[in-house]
Amino acid sequence: MKLAGRLSAAIDVLTEIEQNHAPAKTALGNWGRSNRFAGSKDRAAIGNLVYDVLRNKLSLAFQMEEDTPRALTLAAAVSIWGEDADTLETELATDKFSPGPMTEAEKKALTTLREETPPDHIAANIPAWLCEPLSVAFGDDFINQAKALSERAPIDIRTNSLKATPEKLQKALAKFGAEPVKFAPLGLRLPPATAAVKAPNIEAEAAHGKGWFEIQDEGSQIACLMTGAKPGDQILDYCAGAGGKTLALSALMDNKGQIHAYDNDKHRLRPIFERLKRAGCRNVQTVDAGDEAQLAPLAQTMDIVLVDAPCTGTGTWRRHPDARWRLSEAALETRLEEQRTVLAAAQNYVRPGGRLVYVTCSLLPVENQQQMDWFTQEFPAFKPVPYKSVWQPQDGTALTSAISNETNLTLTPATHGTDGFFIALLERA
Repeated sequence: MKLAGRLSAAIDVLTEIEQNHAPAKTALGNWGRSNRFAGSKDRAAIGNLVYDVLRNKLSLAFQMEEDTPRALTLAAAVSIWGEDADTLETELATDKFSPGPMTEAEKKALTTLREETPPDHIAANIPAWLCEPLSVAFGDDFINQAKALSERAPIDIRTNSLKATPEKLQKALAKFGAEPVKFAPLGLRLPPATAAVKAPNIEAEAAHGKGWFEIQDEGSQIACLMTGAKPGDQILDYCAGAGGKTLALSALMDNKGQIHAYDNDKHRLRPIFERLKRAGCRNVQTVDAGDEAQLAPLAQTMDIVLVDAPCTGTGTWRRHPDARWRLSEAALETRLEEQRTVLAAAQNYVRPGGRLVYVTCSLLPVENQQQMDWFTQEFPAFKPVPYKSVWQPQDGTALTSAISNETNLTLTPATHGTDGFFIALLERA
C-alpha cells in the first residue's frame, strides 16, 4: 500500500472508533481481518497513524478547524509524520485508493499556522475537565507535562538478573539500538519507532524466550526498587495482575524469601504462570485469584505489601492514547472507591515495622496524594516514609519528584522520560 491507501485505511479505523466507541486495538483488528491483503508493514503504518491521531486529537482538530477522521488523519500525516503537503495533494489526486482529492480548505489548513492561541486543554490534548486537577498537580507546568503524554513511548525492558546482566542483554539486542535507561540499573531502552516504521517485536527474540528480560517501563522498575525488597523478605503483591512487578521483586530478592502473588481477577493473573517459569522465579507462591481467604494466615506478617492499585492510567496515555478520550468523571469516582477498598484490605497484612507501598500509574492528585491523606487518617498506625530515604542513586544520578513533595515520588514522561507513576511508602508503627 502507498501512503494514500494507508491514509484511507486510517480514516476508516478512526471512523469506527468514533461511531462505535470501539477501542483502537479492536478497531484496528477488525480492519486487519477485513483487509487481509495488507502486509505487516501496512498494518503497522496504519496503526501508527491512528495512534498518532488519538495522541494529538485536539491540537490537530484546532489546526484543521474540524475534527473529522479525514481532517485529523491528513493533519497527522503532515504535522507529525512530516509529509510534504504538495506531494500529499498529488498522491490524493492520483492514487485510486485515495480517500479523495485534497480540498482548497484542507490545503490552506495544512500549510498555514493559525494565529489564535489554543485553549489550554487543546494545547495539552486532554479533556477539558482534566485541566483543573493537572494544574493542581503541576501548576504552570501542567501543559508541558500533558504534552509529553502525546509523544510516542520507547520500549523499556528490565534485565532479569536471575539469568543475565544488562551488558549481556544490550549486546544481544544491539541491532535494535538498546541503551541503558537513566535511573533503573537493570533497564534498557529501545527508541520509539518513527512515522510508518514498524516497532520491533522483541518478545520474539531468543533472549526473551530464554528469560533474559521482560518488557517493563522504567517507571515501573523504579517502583519495584522503591519497595526496598531484599533477599529473605516476606512480600505480598496484592494487585499482581500479569506479574510484571512480581518478577522484578523476585529478582531483587535473588529467589530468597517469599512473594505471595494475588489478584482478584483470574484473567489478569493468568499470564503470570508462564512468565514465572520463563524467568526462573522460584520464590513466588501464586494465590488463587479472588480467594482472599487464602491470605488470612498472612495477617500482619508481611515485611512489604505492594499495592499496584487500579487507577485511571493517565500516566500511560503515551501507550494507550484512546484511553484519555474514554475517561469520565464517573469512571474516576469508581476507581477512587476501588483504591480505598484495596488499601483498607491490604494494610491488614503489613507486620508492625513493615511497609505498605502504594503505586498508581496516574498523575491525578485525587488518586495519589489525596488517597494517602485519606489512608493515614483512617489508619493512623501508618506513617509516611520519605522516598529519598529509600532510593539508592545509580552512578550519582539523583531522582527528584516531578511534584514538589519531600515524601512521595511522582514520575512523568516530561521530567523523567518514564510513564507517569506515583509511589508512596508507609510504615506500620
